[in-house]
Amino acid sequence: MANPLSPDALVSALRAEGVTVVERAGWRTNNRNHKGSWGPVNGVVVHHTVTSGTADSVSLCFAGHSALPGPLCHGVIAKDGTVHLVGNGRANHAGSGDGDVLKAVIAEKALPAPNENDTDGNVHFYGFECVNLGDGKDPWPAVQLEAMVRASAALCRAHGWSAASVIGHKEWTNTKIDPRGFGMADFRARVAARLRKPTTPSTGTGTGTGTGTGTPRYQPFPGAAWFRKNPKSAVVTALGKRLIAVGCSAYTSGPGPQWTEADRLSYAKWQRKLGYTGSAADGWPGATSWAALKVPYSS
Repeated sequence: MANPLSPDALVSALRAEGVTVVERAGWRTNNRNHKGSWGPVNGVVVHHTVTSGTADSVSLCFAGHSALPGPLCHGVIAKDGTVHLVGNGRANHAGSGDGDVLKAVIAEKALPAPNENDTDGNVHFYGFECVNLGDGKDPWPAVQLEAMVRASAALCRAHGWSAASVIGHKEWTNTKIDPRGFGMADFRARVAARLRKPTTPSTGTGTGTGTGTGTPRYQPFPGAAWFRKNPKSAVVTALGKRLIAVGCSAYTSGPGPQWTEADRLSYAKWQRKLGYTGSAADGWPGATSWAALKVPYSS
């Protein structure tokens, strides 16, 4: 269970995982929040679009249609592996599903077969629509599947979730068949393998074609679990210098590359400055507070 990522934190998490991101104009305020709550979030639902063509698929998922207003997901993953962000907040993607499945996702346990639709999934899940006709014949290019794995892993890493937090729409409700053409168990195994690897930041542009090759301005979020491993890295030094710059220092010396209790206490000051309280201000970095801090890129 977690608060949804801010737009900046979502972009940072995806790029940190090596995903090429394109931001559709208006996506940051495109949501259905007036129809109900968005969050706490518990996982990721993977869909297929039943469409072809990137531009048409992205437009449909951004705006929706007369029977189902958009956004229809948070990101559209094209055949070429590009993730097009189309929504931020509540989206019409998961619909009603089985509350027992949600309990299993929260507990990160094996999923029961869905047999009732008693829970609103739009509250609890991020959604990726992946361009595919869903007829069992339309191929899934390797580059697209890899982007789907990385996008799912990005959210898991940002929230400290395991691969068990990633499900297919057909695993949420017995009224859907998506995604069709690959097995979700194998897909989760790939997400788990990805989470065991370090991040590989993308240097793609954020609002155009996503094919830029420049160095990122800010350090992508390394993941919630990274700091708990007591890392020694130039990233830690850059973080400490940034915390001092914003007036949130608990340092008596340094900062240096080794993560220490002084770093955690300094970061807790930053969280409180942002308005976090209680366990949300425990000094362990999260994706949203990290994005707000704007740590300069260092490695």
